[in-house]
Amino acid sequence: MAKKSAIENNNRKRRIVEAHKKTRESVKDRLKDKTLPFEDRLTLTHKLAEMTRSASATRIRNRCEVTGRPRGYYRKFKMSRIALRELGSHGLIPGIIKASW
Repeated sequence: MAKKSAIENNNRKRRIVEAHKKTRESVKDRLKDKTLPFEDRLTLTHKLAEMTRSASATRIRNRCEVTGRPRGYYRKFKMSRIALRELGSHGLIPGIIKASW
């Protein structure tokens, strides 16, 4: 089990990203417009740099929803490999069975 503080920090980052998502996307879309004058694009770059770094989606760490483990994460199941194997072995995940040959 991961530390509760690490899980809560990650959840806080998710909330910050969601709160700043629209403004960040609009600034980035306007930055991609090459027809804007250089000065306007420079001010947009400064505006993007002034935003909190936690507003970037790359700051979020994928964590297992069962244990909070950050490594060995399967996006499809939102679980770590260990939790997936354990729950799959007990038959709690539909369509997952233990391989044997």
